[in-house]
Amino acid sequence: MSDINEMNEGLRWYVAHTYSGYENKVKTNLEKIIENRGLKNVITDIRIPTETIVEFDNGKEKEVETKIFPSYVLIKMEMTEETWHVVRNIRGVTGFVGPGSKPVPLTEEEAAAIIKETAEPTVSKIVFNVGDSVKIIDGAFRGFDGKVAAVSDDSDEITVTVPTVGFDFPVTLDKKFVEKVSD
Repeated sequence: MSDINEMNEGLRWYVAHTYSGYENKVKTNLEKIIENRGLKNVITDIRIPTETIVEFDNGKEKEVETKIFPSYVLIKMEMTEETWHVVRNIRGVTGFVGPGSKPVPLTEEEAAAIIKETAEPTVSKIVFNVGDSVKIIDGAFRGFDGKVAAVSDDSDEITVTVPTVGFDFPVTLDKKFVEKVSD
């Protein structure tokens, strides 16, 4: 790794690959090492890209945070022998993103896009498709099962075909009143 010091281009964003589920442990351990070894000027920021997703559970909205890039941690650092070894030897880190063992920094545009995406939580919603089996969990048809017959253009309302006495009855509902069921 003698060419690591030659790669030093100042503070840049690098991506460390981790074992699945180790992202937070890696971040915590790296923060402790930075503090203990006085490396705040060469490793300045650590991020785990996440987004907030809104799920509907029994008609109630519930926000859930999920990782955008599971098994990856973004680290803003100067790439030197010391910083390379510090990050590379943290339990749970498998290496840096790049060919072989040569870390490749993100471009300024890539880093800005990822950081902007994580700084502004995005809201994703449960997607219903025509033909999905659903259960109505609120409203006049609460407790009825049916199939999705149509989804509005904005995906906020769905039409569910509910089997009633002798025929199927279409009911248009806000999707927060419906949950998917397994066939």
